[in-house]
Amino acid sequence: MAIVKTIEIIASSEKGWDDAAKSGIKQAAKTVKGIKSAWVSDQKVIVKDNEVAEYRVNLKVSFEVK
Repeated sequence: MAIVKTIEIIASSEKGWDDAAKSGIKQAAKTVKGIKSAWVSDQKVIVKDNEVAEYRVNLKVSFEVK
């Protein structure tokens, strides 16, 4: 039987949502071990001068507690 914990993080990128999610997982993995999955619970964009300047994702990251 495994115990799984979920945390929520916000990540951003100037390239796109996919890149924001990947960079969020990469950053979380520096301190959270055993990441099993992530769920994008929300997506947003930041607009500056009528252009998309930044993509943001809210991620729910699940990892096994040992």
